[in-house]
Amino acid sequence: MSRRSIGRYFALAAAAGLMLGASACNWSPGNTSTDEERRQRAEKTREEVAKATERLKPEIQEAGRKLGEAARTAGEDARAAAQGMHDGWKRGANAPLDLNTASERELMSLPGVTQHEASRIIRNRPYRSKRDLISRGIVPESTYSKIEDEVTAR
Repeated sequence: MSRRSIGRYFALAAAAGLMLGASACNWSPGNTSTDEERRQRAEKTREEVAKATERLKPEIQEAGRKLGEAARTAGEDARAAAQGMHDGWKRGANAPLDLNTASERELMSLPGVTQHEASRIIRNRPYRSKRDLISRGIVPESTYSKIEDEVTAR
């Protein structure tokens, strides 16, 4: 359900309530309606608004669920963006990536490093030297030659 549809449902509900309320409020200086007539009109108005609300309730609830999902997705995206900014700030201009602290996502950003290799790098920590990637058989020589200038082991 789009935001436009949600807005329409709320506008419909509000308009229905206002129209029904206005029709019940037909007071004028010459109006001589009895208390019983006013009570009946008020009861009729309440009932009509209750029915309109009851009909719209499922759509309003669904809209609320969808808004909640959208809020969760936006929150996840915001956290990912903040983490990316943090990672970029830490890395600085051409700063080498530390094999002992880099995340899987950071390792996968290196040329030729697959998710499997990034997981293996993390599983086999700590490293005393970046050459440990070759001596321990973590990545093939071809991958190491692509990343050797972009990594360090601190």
